[in-house]
Amino acid sequence: MQRESLDYEVVIVGGGPSGLAAAIRLKQLALEHARELSVCVLEKGSEIGAHILAGAVIEPRALDELLPDWRARRAPLNTPVTEDQFLFLRKGSAYRLPVPAPMRNAGNYIVSLGNVCRWLAGEAEALGVEIYPGYAAAEVLYHTDGSVKGVATGDMGLAPDGAPGPHYQPGIALHAKQTLLAEGCRGSLTKGLFERYALGEAAQPQTYGLGIKELWEVEPRHHYPGRVIHTLGWPLDWKTYGGAFLYHMEQRQVAVGFVVGLDYTNPTLSPFEEMQRFKLHPAMRPIFASGRRVSYGARALVEGGYQSLPRLTFPGGMLLGDTAGFLNVPKIKGIHMAMKSGMVAAQAVFEALSEAGEPPREILGYPAQLRQSWLWEELLRARNIRPSFRWGLWPALAYSALDTYLFRGRAPWTFANQADHTCLKPKNQVRRIDYPEPDNRISFDRLSSVYLSNTHHAEGQPCHLKLRDKHTAIDVNLARYDAPERYYCPAGVYEIVADADGRPRLQINAENCIHCKACDIKDPTQNIDWVVPQGGDGPNYPNM
Repeated sequence: MQRESLDYEVVIVGGGPSGLAAAIRLKQLALEHARELSVCVLEKGSEIGAHILAGAVIEPRALDELLPDWRARRAPLNTPVTEDQFLFLRKGSAYRLPVPAPMRNAGNYIVSLGNVCRWLAGEAEALGVEIYPGYAAAEVLYHTDGSVKGVATGDMGLAPDGAPGPHYQPGIALHAKQTLLAEGCRGSLTKGLFERYALGEAAQPQTYGLGIKELWEVEPRHHYPGRVIHTLGWPLDWKTYGGAFLYHMEQRQVAVGFVVGLDYTNPTLSPFEEMQRFKLHPAMRPIFASGRRVSYGARALVEGGYQSLPRLTFPGGMLLGDTAGFLNVPKIKGIHMAMKSGMVAAQAVFEALSEAGEPPREILGYPAQLRQSWLWEELLRARNIRPSFRWGLWPALAYSALDTYLFRGRAPWTFANQADHTCLKPKNQVRRIDYPEPDNRISFDRLSSVYLSNTHHAEGQPCHLKLRDKHTAIDVNLARYDAPERYYCPAGVYEIVADADGRPRLQINAENCIHCKACDIKDPTQNIDWVVPQGGDGPNYPNM
């Protein structure tokens, strides 16, 4: 069976905020100029929003520009921030600190980003954008001159060995004049394009954090709609970057999350277990003691900032949103940046496609226009805060105050970043972290948590977590680092089991995977490649 092919002027991979903003803006421009423009959005989740997970507090700046009447259109921004708190935690105590200027949220909203994306998808479809959820872009297609021609969705009904099964259906080829990659953090197609076109050659290594999030329904006496709390300190040591958030949403719901920078050094550290410990702190326990956990998820987020931005264009396309690295770490926000990047990309693409003659393969107007936008200025000013934490918590806080209030983000230096996978120390150089058993009321295990993520992967398909060398998992990862994939994975995907002869073996429970991408990022030998599974598979987040 041969692939069916479809032709569009623009194909967008990813139905998150950057991809949907780009699609909407393209159609707005087409209407303004009375021009026909075919735009398609591919989304690997079973529906728009199914794979979307963020804190999330949204700064509506980009939304104001994209859809100024979003309030009249009933966008799901229902909980304005009413209060900011910033806490420093020690093991048995909490201290209120002044809220740093970048973290103040006056005028912002607590949202479910998944619901915001569902609403944006409706706005896009009303303008004529074609959206295909459940279709995972699995391959980049190329012209003979080496430029990107489009993408192909994954084949369905493959056997574990990759051969066509009895219900085999080939993927669909989608050809485009421009292909916009909005895959989110550490996209699998983007990773291949980085290698092919050396997109990161002139940039610092990208760095990441891993965010674990739970949604709780709490008693009215513990619910303060609009309250935003951020914490640092315990349970992390002073050398490890990270912290927690609690966002009081509507309908008695509280979003609680914990983020750990993936540049940590102890291979036995588990971001999932740190999150469970955090909830047991005396200042946090009462909120959850009489509540009910209703959802769970995890995802990586980009933290490298300005100095880690890659080349944003390649022949035939460009990078948007988290795929490119647009997140302001001191603000703990990236939604407004993702949307703005999509809007700027749309403007550049529309102008290029509207010019007489054949449009250029590589649209350099996109990065040029970004450099003139508030997005670029915001990233530039925030560039030194996150890398300063390599000195430890207290020196970093002191530097951050200096950078924010004295230099105002314009210090005459730029700190370098280090790739996260190079940061682990051997197991014999660290103290093993022993975590308490879950009480199943406030703290939980991984498998019961994965159940709440509504994760599903069709049985019998090829494993989407690929080992470049199966021996490395034992000979290097286990022998030298105590198999850190067992600890950083928030879904219990990786286990060390004994073969019949008693020898250890890495077992991959791919059906548990919630697509956080931590393994692709943190594996010390870069031996694990995350690729898209069958379209529609993975988590199905209802309100995250």
